[in-house]
Amino acid sequence: MKFDMGSSTLADLGKSTIGSVDDLGTLIQWLIQAAEPLEGKFNGAGKVAFDDFKRRADEITDDLNGALNAILGGQGGMDTAFGSGDQEQQDNAHQNMGHANFDAARFGAR
Repeated sequence: MKFDMGSSTLADLGKSTIGSVDDLGTLIQWLIQAAEPLEGKFNGAGKVAFDDFKRRADEITDDLNGALNAILGGQGGMDTAFGSGDQEQQDNAHQNMGHANFDAARFGAR
Protein backbone atom coordinates (compact mmCIF):
# COMPACT_ATOMS: atom_id res chain seq x y z
CA MET A 1 0.00 0.00 0.00
CA LYS A 2 1.32 3.43 -0.89
CA PHE A 3 0.40 6.52 1.10
CA ASP A 4 0.98 9.71 -0.84
CA MET A 5 -0.21 13.08 0.42
CA GLY A 6 0.70 16.56 -0.72
CA SER A 7 2.46 18.87 1.69
CA SER A 8 -0.54 21.20 1.92
CA THR A 9 -3.27 18.55 2.21
CA LEU A 10 -3.74 18.77 5.98
CA ALA A 11 -3.48 22.57 6.00
CA ASP A 12 -6.15 22.75 3.30
CA LEU A 13 -8.30 20.31 5.27
CA GLY A 14 -7.89 22.51 8.35
CA LYS A 15 -9.10 25.56 6.45
CA SER A 16 -12.13 23.62 5.29
CA THR A 17 -12.86 22.45 8.84
CA ILE A 18 -12.71 26.02 10.18
CA GLY A 19 -15.39 26.96 7.67
CA SER A 20 -17.46 23.96 8.74
CA VAL A 21 -17.40 25.10 12.38
CA ASP A 22 -18.84 28.47 11.38
CA ASP A 23 -21.37 26.86 9.02
CA LEU A 24 -22.57 24.38 11.63
CA GLY A 25 -23.28 27.08 14.19
CA THR A 26 -25.19 29.10 11.61
CA LEU A 27 -27.20 26.07 10.47
CA ILE A 28 -28.23 25.22 14.01
CA GLN A 29 -29.36 28.81 14.61
CA TRP A 30 -31.37 28.67 11.37
CA LEU A 31 -32.94 25.41 12.53
CA ILE A 32 -33.97 27.02 15.80
CA GLN A 33 -35.45 30.02 13.96
CA ALA A 34 -37.26 27.73 11.52
CA ALA A 35 -38.79 25.84 14.43
CA GLU A 36 -40.22 29.02 16.02
CA PRO A 37 -43.63 28.72 14.26
CA LEU A 38 -44.02 25.26 15.79
CA GLU A 39 -43.85 26.64 19.32
CA GLY A 40 -47.00 25.65 21.21
CA LYS A 41 -48.23 23.24 18.52
CA PHE A 42 -47.06 20.07 20.28
CA ASN A 43 -48.62 18.18 23.16
CA GLY A 44 -47.34 15.45 25.45
CA ALA A 45 -43.96 13.87 24.70
CA GLY A 46 -43.57 15.89 21.48
CA LYS A 47 -43.91 19.13 23.45
CA VAL A 48 -41.39 17.93 26.03
CA ALA A 49 -38.87 16.99 23.31
CA PHE A 50 -39.40 20.26 21.43
CA ASP A 51 -39.07 22.37 24.57
CA ASP A 52 -35.96 20.41 25.57
CA PHE A 53 -34.40 21.00 22.15
CA LYS A 54 -35.06 24.75 22.34
CA ARG A 55 -33.77 24.91 25.90
CA ARG A 56 -30.60 23.01 25.03
CA ALA A 57 -29.97 24.56 21.58
CA ASP A 58 -27.03 26.67 22.74
CA GLU A 59 -25.54 23.74 24.62
CA ILE A 60 -25.94 21.48 21.58
CA THR A 61 -24.31 24.13 19.38
CA ASP A 62 -21.42 24.52 21.82
CA ASP A 63 -20.94 20.73 22.05
CA LEU A 64 -20.90 20.29 18.27
CA ASN A 65 -18.55 23.23 17.78
CA GLY A 66 -16.30 21.87 20.53
CA ALA A 67 -16.16 18.52 18.76
CA LEU A 68 -15.29 20.15 15.43
CA ASN A 69 -12.64 22.30 17.13
CA ALA A 70 -11.13 19.13 18.61
CA ILE A 71 -11.01 17.66 15.12
CA LEU A 72 -9.33 20.85 13.92
CA GLY A 73 -6.76 20.54 16.71
CA GLY A 74 -6.07 16.95 15.67
CA GLN A 75 -5.64 17.99 12.05
CA GLY A 76 -3.18 20.67 13.14
CA GLY A 77 -1.23 18.12 15.18
CA MET A 78 -1.11 15.71 12.24
CA ASP A 79 0.06 18.52 9.96
CA THR A 80 2.87 19.34 12.39
CA ALA A 81 3.83 15.67 12.75
CA PHE A 82 3.87 15.05 8.98
CA GLY A 83 5.86 18.22 8.39
CA SER A 84 8.48 17.41 11.02
CA GLY A 85 8.63 13.79 9.82
CA ASP A 86 9.23 14.98 6.26
CA GLN A 87 11.99 17.32 7.45
CA GLU A 88 13.56 14.59 9.59
CA GLN A 89 13.55 12.19 6.64
CA GLN A 90 15.32 14.82 4.51
CA ASP A 91 17.89 15.52 7.24
CA ASN A 92 18.58 11.80 7.68
CA ALA A 93 19.01 11.31 3.93
CA HIS A 94 21.50 14.20 3.72
CA GLN A 95 23.39 12.92 6.75
CA ASN A 96 23.63 9.41 5.31
CA MET A 97 24.69 10.75 1.93
CA GLY A 98 27.51 12.61 3.68
CA HIS A 99 28.83 9.32 5.05
CA ALA A 100 28.58 7.44 1.75
CA ASN A 101 31.70 6.87 -0.31
CA PHE A 102 30.46 7.63 -3.81
CA ASP A 103 34.00 7.61 -5.18
CA ALA A 104 34.36 3.95 -4.33
CA ALA A 105 31.22 3.00 -6.22
CA ARG A 106 31.61 1.67 -9.74
CA PHE A 107 29.29 3.54 -12.02
CA GLY A 108 30.93 2.54 -15.25
CA ALA A 109 33.63 0.36 -16.76
CA ARG A 110 37.23 1.46 -16.44
